[in-house]
Amino acid sequence: MATSDGFGPRVLRYLESARNLVGCAGGAVGLGLHFAGLGGAWWPGVVAGLYGVGALLTPAPKPRPTCQGQAEFSGSHVPEHGEPPPALPEPEQDPVPDPELVALAAYLDTVPLPPSAGVDGLLAALREAGPGPVAERIVRHRLPVAVAGYLRARTWQPWAGPDDPDPAVQLGHEVDRLAGELS
Repeated sequence: MATSDGFGPRVLRYLESARNLVGCAGGAVGLGLHFAGLGGAWWPGVVAGLYGVGALLTPAPKPRPTCQGQAEFSGSHVPEHGEPPPALPEPEQDPVPDPELVALAAYLDTVPLPPSAGVDGLLAALREAGPGPVAERIVRHRLPVAVAGYLRARTWQPWAGPDDPDPAVQLGHEVDRLAGELS
């Protein structure tokens, strides 16, 4: 049964829409041009035109999905009283990669790290482990600090004494410790 929303809710939906917000941003640019001394006596038309361009060029919102599985059950078996309803199959989704892990891996690709440190293996283990408090702590804090320490030690290595540890070995030990915490 189709019913009308009424005028008020439709106006509120438009006021909250992306089209209106982009149009308002265009209108604000027009006002800025007016206050900067551009547009002259035509400034109301400039403001309205920029609002209209913004509102018209913004893509329309995607339609809301209807009842899931409605087409699958039309004309099919209707469950009797006490019989459980048929279950809809769950769509298989690929796990969404952690954006912070993706950003950290992209950064580490640009850093000259020794392969012997095992950073690539730790990143692979983090991807496999998925989200969690331990992985989050490693991605957000522990691994970036270890890499920063390695880079600082490499910077100062020419002035280090003969007894100072090798920065690559130190990084490898820290990566092994982090991999142990992850598993």
